Amino acid sequence: MDIRFSSARSAEADTFVYAVKTAGLELLPAAMAAMAAAAPLARFAGECGAAVESFLQVDGQARRVLLLGVGGGSDADMEKAGAALTGKLLTSGATFASVSFEAAGPVTAAGVARFALGAELRGWRIDKYRTKLTDKQKPTLTTVELVSGADCASEWAHLSAVAEGVRFTRELVAEPANILYPESFVERCRALESAGVTLTVLDEADMAKLGMGALLGVAQGSVRTPRLLAMEWNGTGDAAATPLVLVGKGVTFDTGGISIKPAAGMEDMKWDMGGAGAVAGTMRALAARKAKARVVGICGLVENMPDGNAQRPGDVVTSMSGQTIEVINTDAEGRLVLCDVITWAQQTYKPEALIDLATLTGAMIVSLGHEYAGLFSNDDGLADDLVAAGKASGDQLWRFPLGDAYDKQIDSPIADMKNTGGRFGGSITAAQFIKRFVDEGVKWAHLDIAGMVWADKPGATWDKGATGYGVRLLDRLVADKFEQ
Repeated sequence: MDIRFSSARSAEADTFVYAVKTAGLELLPAAMAAMAAAAPLARFAGECGAAVESFLQVDGQARRVLLLGVGGGSDADMEKAGAALTGKLLTSGATFASVSFEAAGPVTAAGVARFALGAELRGWRIDKYRTKLTDKQKPTLTTVELVSGADCASEWAHLSAVAEGVRFTRELVAEPANILYPESFVERCRALESAGVTLTVLDEADMAKLGMGALLGVAQGSVRTPRLLAMEWNGTGDAAATPLVLVGKGVTFDTGGISIKPAAGMEDMKWDMGGAGAVAGTMRALAARKAKARVVGICGLVENMPDGNAQRPGDVVTSMSGQTIEVINTDAEGRLVLCDVITWAQQTYKPEALIDLATLTGAMIVSLGHEYAGLFSNDDGLADDLVAAGKASGDQLWRFPLGDAYDKQIDSPIADMKNTGGRFGGSITAAQFIKRFVDEGVKWAHLDIAGMVWADKPGATWDKGATGYGVRLLDRLVADKFEQ
């Protein structure tokens, strides 16, 4: 999408859009008097995202004309309205939409930039495997011009970088598992090197030498060999700066292994690498906007398959930390990946704060549906910062408890622990498992994003499919708390 900012409407625009605040129809220019008078008949009163459409002769040419509600005009409303505009026009035949804010009263540069962000994000879709789209099904909208006169350069520089990261995450999450697997995930991320991100890659032999028996146990049933990918961005100018470490679960396809999942819906398990996708997209966003922070994003990349060499329920594996794990259910594999990656991350980068993201438990979707991701943390300050970043970015979080009382559910009679605590409190016991691998003194948060990385119906800024959840959250956290 070509996003433009202007002080006057371009002559080549084929669609004229007038932003209208709630009950603000009287502010429309005289030329729109007829539409302003007719809008109440369509029950339009400037509600956020609502639209009234007509076709009029303007300057001797037929134009599509829209009245678009921006609600109260808050930044969040502006973003939602921008997304609604793209959603309405994307395949409409319109190619160039020029949006005037003259009837919306005073607007801020930040608000106009958020409108642009909504328009940009809602325009993403993946069509490369669809060979029989009709002309009416193909996107036509290529340009959105925002006419306000506000200087949006600074705000848009940041938000466009975030949009770039969200698009990258959506691309990774949307790809089918025969295209995106551990090795090809790494290759997709090679593009980050040109933006100044340093990549470190460990292969199966490297991880075996380090004793990553938990991660390798998950991977051993697949012909796709695992990878550990570390991506480092340092915009501080200080090579010794203590990094914020982000860890992402990257199970590029999850059959459940020997504890195989039901066939119905298993195709969705291509997005079980959504945590790793969010980490990669965040690194892209931070590098694109040249964030003044040192951040390391690490992805544990495996495929969980049920071949003759696959891990069995009842197996005992030794993690890199030296702790032993009885594998009760091979479909509780994400925590086995995370525990070794977290150990490696702590030994390698000595972070003060570490955040992991994972599509970890179906129990989280039962608890929160598709409105919030779950948050678990050993540090109230970090938890509060994440909740605040979630509210500011729209990637919302809800905090859950941790406690020693839950540990007995994952105690094993044969090993140091087992990898599942049973049906009750499943998301909590999964977090308790991960907590056992966090070093003393490290501020840690675990984000269970199982309900958020994929949507079965369109949302405010996405269509059906990959949402890009997590990038905006983490970028906001870095901007607010970790940049110099």
